[in-house]
Amino acid sequence: MAEARERRPSFVRRAPLREGLVDLDGPRIAEAMEELRSRGKATLHDRMHRVRTAAGLAVQAGLAAGLAYVVSHRLLKNPQPVFAPISAVGTLAASVGQRFRRTVELIIGVAVGVGVGDFLVYLLGTGAWQLGLVVTAAILLTIFAGASVAIVIQAAATAVLIVTLSPSTANLEIPRFVDAAIGGGIALLVTAILLPLNPLRVINRAARPALDLLAQQLDGCAEALRKRDRQAAQQALFRLRENKDELAALAEAIEGAKETATISPARWHRRSELTHYAEAADPIDRAMRNSGTLIRRSVTMIEDEEPIPEPMPDAISHLAESVRLLRHEFAAGQEPQKARERSLRAVSEAGRAYGEGVGFSGSVVIAQVRTAASDLLVASGVDQEEANRLVRQAFGEKEQRTGETTEQSPAPKPPTAPPVG
Repeated sequence: MAEARERRPSFVRRAPLREGLVDLDGPRIAEAMEELRSRGKATLHDRMHRVRTAAGLAVQAGLAAGLAYVVSHRLLKNPQPVFAPISAVGTLAASVGQRFRRTVELIIGVAVGVGVGDFLVYLLGTGAWQLGLVVTAAILLTIFAGASVAIVIQAAATAVLIVTLSPSTANLEIPRFVDAAIGGGIALLVTAILLPLNPLRVINRAARPALDLLAQQLDGCAEALRKRDRQAAQQALFRLRENKDELAALAEAIEGAKETATISPARWHRRSELTHYAEAADPIDRAMRNSGTLIRRSVTMIEDEEPIPEPMPDAISHLAESVRLLRHEFAAGQEPQKARERSLRAVSEAGRAYGEGVGFSGSVVIAQVRTAASDLLVASGVDQEEANRLVRQAFGEKEQRTGETTEQSPAPKPPTAPPVG
């Protein structure tokens, strides 16, 4: 019986003394509590960042709703100015970068809903089955016409209002249509003239989470390689794969900023800067995806116990620092020279690591460092062909110097360099 107890796994055995349990569990409990506190701080920080990011839109929506109410109620003498504020808020709540289109869709959807609703109510009267038929007809008609989802929703919602409110509210159709136009127009007025947001500030706030996420996970990968910690590298990979929200927010912010710079006279002087940001979105997305491949292959390197030359983690750390510098220099409105220099330093260190000898997965990691560095150079404003040339130059010069040292030392050196993606 004693032998059977000894053969049981350690986590099944009972500690002979309560003090032993405390000694074993204490550090793990403390670690778990510290992780919970860190997560709580991170969650609060993320929520405050979202509040700051949405504050401008919230103020715009409040101003637009108030103005729409005043115009509809005071100027047009509408006793129940409900639809104008709703239309204003609905326009501003649409995806930024599409507000002008949203206003047009709002008006078209209301017109379709009013037409279908009035016609069928005149023929069939009102009631539950009539409501269902009107909504179905409005949706099918707009879909048949090839309308967008926004128009379909507006047509269906307006049809519901016509059927349910017509018996108690006379002459609802024209005020509903006018209110839709007023609400959408005032939303555009607030966005373009009265309270235009600073487009560069909007983009900087949206870019920070995406770029910080990339830099943090690259740092985590570099540290995991230094310690050969597979779990840490895997966690960095999982976290980087959760970047869809950050990238979507950045893309949406760029579209919104471009719209603001187009329709707002006060922001016309920002057009050239916004063009640069817009051109940076795609290479940043590519850098994210290439970094994901880099981290995934790093996990495999650790699992397969491949050689990890000392310069390899340094190369990835330089790549992470390049991402941070790119964000800081973008936010300051500076030419991102430091970010470019750090990207090329990452390539140079990758060349040293390649010269010292790597396995199959290691060669893929080196190639991805080069490719991600090229992406970051393009994001900083360098032409793609020039970026590839600079990467080859930085890698080749370092490789040549490493070759000179390896002639004195028999360290293995692969015959060719991995290509720039």
